[in-house]
Amino acid sequence: MALTVSNNKMNMFLNVALVLCLFLIISSVESRKLISGGNGKPECDSVYGIKPTNQCTGIMQAFGLSADEFFAINPNLNCNAIFVGQWICISGSA
Repeated sequence: MALTVSNNKMNMFLNVALVLCLFLIISSVESRKLISGGNGKPECDSVYGIKPTNQCTGIMQAFGLSADEFFAINPNLNCNAIFVGQWICISGSA
């Protein structure tokens, strides 16, 4: 009987510890989302279609964007491989 009570207390302790660990993990993940501003993905407000003579530097100058701003809102853009008709973001937030 004493062994059963002891096992029940140990199981209860382990269950409480598990719930607390899960709570801490979820809380830390949620706080990272709040700190980084949500999902961490850039949001685009306006786009521009690439024309035959466009290059990234010219687009940055035309729309008054620094290189940091431009690449923050276009994180996967490869300026060496842009093509006519490609849509890029010219205003937004990252």
